[in-house]
Amino acid sequence: MIEQRDIIVWAASALLAIGIGWSRYAKRKSRDDLVRTLAAMDAERRKKMLSRLSPKVAMEARQDLLERYGILT
Repeated sequence: MIEQRDIIVWAASALLAIGIGWSRYAKRKSRDDLVRTLAAMDAERRKKMLSRLSPKVAMEARQDLLERYGILT
């Protein structure tokens, strides 16, 4: 027999899973937009932008640029 408490727990779990999935999707989408923008820049401006980012984000962006576009920075 399903009780009201079970329904509440399932609903809370579903909302939590949706929130986590949405945040990961938004993070990936913003990173993809950043990489596309960096690929469109000239080399000097791209280096300047990458130096302003945090080291972790800059490294991920450099890896994506190399994998997707073959651009070395």
